[in-house]
Amino acid sequence: MKLKQIPNDFRVEEVTSIAPTEGSFAFYRLEKINWTTPDALNLIRKRWRFPLNSVSYGGLKDRHARTTQYLTIFHGAQRNFTHPGVDAIYLGQRPEPYTSTDIDANRFTLTLRSMSPKAVAAAQAAVPELERVGVPNYFDDQRFGSVGGDGRFVAREMIVGRYEQALKTALTAAYEHDRAPMKKEKATLRSLWGDWKKLRGELEHGPARTLIGYLTQHPEDFRGALERLKPELKGMYLNAYQSHLWNRILAGWIRANVSVHQMLVMRSRLGDLPVPRSMKPERLVKWRELELPLPSSRLKIDPEAEWAPLVKQVMEDEGLPLEDMKLKEFRKPFFSKGDRAAAVMPTSLTAESSKDDLNPGKQRLILSFDLPRGCYATMIVKRLTQMRDGE
Repeated sequence: MKLKQIPNDFRVEEVTSIAPTEGSFAFYRLEKINWTTPDALNLIRKRWRFPLNSVSYGGLKDRHARTTQYLTIFHGAQRNFTHPGVDAIYLGQRPEPYTSTDIDANRFTLTLRSMSPKAVAAAQAAVPELERVGVPNYFDDQRFGSVGGDGRFVAREMIVGRYEQALKTALTAAYEHDRAPMKKEKATLRSLWGDWKKLRGELEHGPARTLIGYLTQHPEDFRGALERLKPELKGMYLNAYQSHLWNRILAGWIRANVSVHQMLVMRSRLGDLPVPRSMKPERLVKWRELELPLPSSRLKIDPEAEWAPLVKQVMEDEGLPLEDMKLKEFRKPFFSKGDRAAAVMPTSLTAESSKDDLNPGKQRLILSFDLPRGCYATMIVKRLTQMRDGE
């Protein structure tokens, strides 16, 4: 099965009830293809020359996709923006910035290619199960792009005070989508690590060279170097680790409440995850309403809560007390606080098959569905394409 063989195979559109009225915020629809959201916004910002903190948007959208989302710019240009792969259509004015709370849903149209007739039939047969039970609201592999091949989390190293290891992992860990220049830079960092002056001379201008430059003046201050990482990177490291722990909490609940014969095992980058195919009626009601907390030092454990022993067990397995889930010697960022729904129920789900025009002799399956913000469409794909044991 192939997903994203071409960008049009993955289409996502924000659904919002927000409409232009009047105010100081210019309101736009951003349509892009083969651009990340931050890169597209940076392109617009450079041409229109507005401050970075004047732009507000609801969420990040995939690079390898055709995406539609909305944004506002404080005192932004009242005109359209056009560039290959990026179009911002001016819609009018708003009295306040557009944020994630303005997203009613994300609407997906995904084309799965190079499928056998058997795989298509299995996916279509799984649709009624998915509509009845939904899928676990796991954070999917995209959330863990900052985790190196050795499975080491930058945030965990920061929590326990291994600052040099945290920095080395952040700068040198190899990732699947690294391009040739980045691979070369990381190889240089690994080979010359510790020889800061020589290393600085070998690096091209960029964030890594800036950090190594700091170490030439402060050779042992790895915490200080970490402080100088871009805020969005530090946030990404914290989100990845917290999300991994939350996934383990959810997996624990499923294993405790769903029998083995009612369960599938879904492969993920960081390990297999249980997925329910069916549940007893009384459990199904609880499943649809279940919310689990994001682990952080600010989480207050309710001993009576069903999730309390699950959180405790995950943190014990991790070798970290819950109260240590914070960065003690850093000003920012913080681990998120709040709850996340355990199950996600897609709406308006359809699965239509036809001949694959790009892969002769194969079939394609076009999936359409809506998801709440913050949920991963790839979880729906994995659930529908997961083969039964023995198949």
